[in-house]
Amino acid sequence: YGLPLYCGCTHKRIVALTFDDGPGVYTHYAIRKLSEAHLPATFFLVGKEIVAWPGLAQREKPVAAFGDHTMTHPFLPALPYSEAVEEIAADQRLIERTVHEPVLLFRPPYEGHTPAIDAEVKRLGMIEVLWDVDSADSLGANYLGIERNVIAGLRPGSIILMHENRGQTIRALDVIFATLHQRHLVAV
Repeated sequence: YGLPLYCGCTHKRIVALTFDDGPGVYTHYAIRKLSEAHLPATFFLVGKEIVAWPGLAQREKPVAAFGDHTMTHPFLPALPYSEAVEEIAADQRLIERTVHEPVLLFRPPYEGHTPAIDAEVKRLGMIEVLWDVDSADSLGANYLGIERNVIAGLRPGSIILMHENRGQTIRALDVIFATLHQRHLVAV
């Protein structure tokens, strides 16, 4: 329908682990933890970070699906429409050149979107993915708070918002992954 997706399939025991704003300094830790736990995740990449951290996006491929998170992470509704479109389209092209696969997912920075942005994302062949569980890592939550926030919202169909460029998030992953296992939830 071209509308943003906030929650996944609620009749199956699946959840989506998503990481925004990378790649970055903690990316290799996220990759290692996901690999050790045999869990996949979706990485919503920022173009300027792909350029700043060459080679890291490719290293995410074994555990990752990739999504577009714009070139410079602006609040899209504040930009002229043509600039917002270029932020999205340029990042999609860069990610596709970098990881050699199509980019079919998009997440707007700060959850900032409009009907026109939603239509452009659809025109570019992507699904707009938001979330229903916010780890609050970008708001300064420490690892205990991140664990608490994620676990409190964890249910079939959850889309969990985290950031791969936060050390506290990486520290919280072991407990989050153990809880997924205890609740018989499968990451997709």
